[in-house]
Amino acid sequence: MQRYIARRFLQSLLAIWVMSLIVFSLARVTGNPLDVMLPLEAGPEEYERVSKHWGLDQPLYVQYAIFLSKAVRGDFGNSWKWHGYSAMGLVGQRLPATLQLAGFALFISIVIALPIGVMAAVMKGTAWDSVAKVIALLGQSLPGFWLGIVLMWIFAVHLGWFPTSGRGGLQYMILPAITLGWFQVAVLMRLVRSSMLEVLDSEFVKLTRIKGVPEWKVIWKHCLRNASIAPLTFFAIIAGVLMTGSVVTESVFSWPGTGLLVVDAVRARDFQVVQAVVIVFSGIFIFTNLMVDILYAYIDPRIRFQ
Repeated sequence: MQRYIARRFLQSLLAIWVMSLIVFSLARVTGNPLDVMLPLEAGPEEYERVSKHWGLDQPLYVQYAIFLSKAVRGDFGNSWKWHGYSAMGLVGQRLPATLQLAGFALFISIVIALPIGVMAAVMKGTAWDSVAKVIALLGQSLPGFWLGIVLMWIFAVHLGWFPTSGRGGLQYMILPAITLGWFQVAVLMRLVRSSMLEVLDSEFVKLTRIKGVPEWKVIWKHCLRNASIAPLTFFAIIAGVLMTGSVVTESVFSWPGTGLLVVDAVRARDFQVVQAVVIVFSGIFIFTNLMVDILYAYIDPRIRFQ
């Protein structure tokens, strides 16, 4: 078991290093940040002075070495757009809002998808199963930004039930959380349904029923527990997608989280903030996958030997 965890941990570190290399390279494809930082009338001397101040006059491999050496200490430099703020300081200010929205969206996804998926498997071929398939189809086909605009137009503009934008209490979270979690509802529901169908046809379920165990206990305790491996594996992906998918949702609803922060940073070519946000997102995604891999090994001991 220790070797399995150590191997997964080393793979996680390698993934973070590769991600740092990718984000460092892609951030510089967007163009020269000096074109945004300096006024139009700035001359070559001004460009040279500012470039030297921020280390942009160094070769790219030197810039990456400096970036990596500081990043391992949690130092991603100061923001070029928001003067006086460090990149990690800005991420730290905005991250709680993103975690709050992603957590609520994940809660909505589980509360909706789990019972619908279980009942769709138990009532296979019925009207309930057909409704579940329609929900899954709509969830996987509707673009998030379109769904967010439609929800805002109906429930915020016309009905006035919810605010259109900003961050506040529960009423501010409902529309963006549904927008963010709707796709995950469809995917998780289909996973639960397919896993439950496999377990319901297994021999141990038939034996449990023969022994006279109540049907609700067979389904919600024995079947659901054995069918939870595939959804649990996908749970890490859901957590990562909810974090990274918040970029679009936060832009639509003006939710002041890291998603909106990275959009503003990309527009301003603020490499420092972009790198900090992407590395933090990647770290959360990879760490969640690592925890699920370990939990997966405890649920199914065969995984430890793979």
